[in-house]
Amino acid sequence: MDTWLPWLEAAILGIVQGLTEFLPVSSSAHLRILGPLLPSGTDPGAAFTAITQLGTEAAVLVYFRHDIARILVRWWGSITQPALRRDPDARMGWLILVGTLPIAALGLLFKDAIETSLRHLAITATMLIVFGLLLGWADRRAPQTRTLRELGWGHGLVFGFAQAMALIPGVSRSGGTITAGLLMGYTREAAARYSFLLALPAVAASGLYQLVRSAGTATPIAAGPTALATLIAFGVGYAVIVWFLKLVSTRGYRPFVLYRIALGALVLLLLATGVLAPL
Repeated sequence: MDTWLPWLEAAILGIVQGLTEFLPVSSSAHLRILGPLLPSGTDPGAAFTAITQLGTEAAVLVYFRHDIARILVRWWGSITQPALRRDPDARMGWLILVGTLPIAALGLLFKDAIETSLRHLAITATMLIVFGLLLGWADRRAPQTRTLRELGWGHGLVFGFAQAMALIPGVSRSGGTITAGLLMGYTREAAARYSFLLALPAVAASGLYQLVRSAGTATPIAAGPTALATLIAFGVGYAVIVWFLKLVSTRGYRPFVLYRIALGALVLLLLATGVLAPL
């Protein structure tokens, strides 16, 4: 049993990562909360979270493969042919790069805090509640009329800073960018679709960095179980993308808002009663 336990825990964490990465509920918060509740009682750590996100982002690559291929071809052509920069796909490529700058800069600047103090569970619970309320307000009050063809450089940077907020567990990468998109007047589907595409460079860079960095060093979860979790996250994540895009085109985000508030309140209760340790 002891031999299989790390693999079983990694499989559970992989399922959770796949289920929550694309929903506006914060996958990093779920891994941070769930880890100490499993038999080993271990925080999976920032490295495990970043590496398993490679699995879910691979699901984005597969699902949006035609869109991504078209964007890459047009963007590459626009480097040498300025006239192509007015093409919507080429412009989307440049906007994704611009939107990635905030998370790249802030991730490097606050790297140590992201891996230590910002993983405090009281912060995670607070972010779940606060950004859940903000998402609910935006979903109810924002006009939701803009499409991605109307996305400009200013809005691209706003999306980027919203994504960077997800460096704090509990904010949610998709939740932050979707909330920002709704507040700027974009439709639910447009905000969700851009959220998925915008995450690709940042998550790939973070995951590969942590993969290289953790090679040959002791980590809370070993390489084999981490690989299993990443593979499971890919399969589950792909199914979630299909379901989520259909859901947001017809319904609002209220269930996710209520879930975030309930989960945040539960974590605060478990912290107050000593069931969970803050770090």
